[in-house]
Amino acid sequence: MIHYFGETKKGKQPTESAEMITFFNYIRKHYPDIAKVATHIRNEGKRNIAQTQKQKSEGMIKGASDIFIHGCPSFCCELKTHSKSSKPSKEQIAYLESVDKLGGFACVARGCTGALEALEAWINEQP
Repeated sequence: MIHYFGETKKGKQPTESAEMITFFNYIRKHYPDIAKVATHIRNEGKRNIAQTQKQKSEGMIKGASDIFIHGCPSFCCELKTHSKSSKPSKEQIAYLESVDKLGGFACVARGCTGALEALEAWINEQP
């Protein structure tokens, strides 16, 4: 099951990058042990065909989640802004479904607040 956290909001919202920075700064301060193994997977951005082919051969996967935290289960979170127009792609959903099928904690979070709610839920599921 893919978990959903956070909500959409009207008006201008912080960028996904700003939300990501806030999330990582928070966990570095409040969860330093988790922060040591938390990674932002940089899959976005423009690249030419040669760069894309090289990065795919090096292991880049289209749709890989933004935030990955090693653990048992692993934590995979696709971060979106609070904007209604910010939605996960079909590749991102397929990736999260694969994570769930393998026993990981798969979620979509709106903003830093949603990502922190997801993190708390994941922590509370730990054995």
